[in-house]
Amino acid sequence: MIGKLSEIVLDTPDVVGLSAFYRDLAGFEVISTDDDWITTQTPEGWKVAFQLAPDLVAPRWPDPAYPQQMHLDLVVADLPAGIERAEKLGATRLPGGGETFSVFADPSGHPFCLCQRDGVDGVGLADLMIDSPDGATLARFYAELLGMKTTYEGPEGAMISAEGQPAVCFQNVGVYTAPRWPDPAYPQQYHLDVTVADAEEGERQVLALGATKLPGGGQDFRVFADPVGHPFCLVW
Repeated sequence: MIGKLSEIVLDTPDVVGLSAFYRDLAGFEVISTDDDWITTQTPEGWKVAFQLAPDLVAPRWPDPAYPQQMHLDLVVADLPAGIERAEKLGATRLPGGGETFSVFADPSGHPFCLCQRDGVDGVGLADLMIDSPDGATLARFYAELLGMKTTYEGPEGAMISAEGQPAVCFQNVGVYTAPRWPDPAYPQQYHLDVTVADAEEGERQVLALGATKLPGGGQDFRVFADPVGHPFCLVW
């Protein structure tokens, strides 16, 4: 374990509007605000943040030229009621889905899935899904980074999990277009913040795992790309 997943961060041209959408849909409670950043906490205790990206090129799922890069899986006991609520709040129904799940874009264009799950009270956050040309290999990178274990591996991808942390899934994508951060034409869409105790040691370890250091960073964070190009930050 190098660090612990601190928060999931979505890029958006409207931090207030997008955080309000997820608040009203799934109970994400605002816990801190800044001019260009709002951090929320889900009812399950996970932190999801919204970062200002004024010139965001939104995903156009399922067009591989404008990929989602990552998406959230939300669960609801009553799927028809959840669909109706999501659409009333400004979500757009996307192609795909089936009897037990539906695919949407949030008001900033990020896809998310609303899935049927018995016993859920309201709408809950089940997991984060990360696109990859090879989900099983990327899962091993993040398992080492976050101190998690691979709990599923199959033809569609892989999943890692640990008690007290959100599950992270890795979806095999046939035509994969990687982010090229900070190039705005190939946006990250999402990134993860990973808390470490020691910045120098954390950097040494992630580079040894196969990460690449990216430009940027500041007094309390450094920016890297995972082996398939998704940016993430080490924070302390």
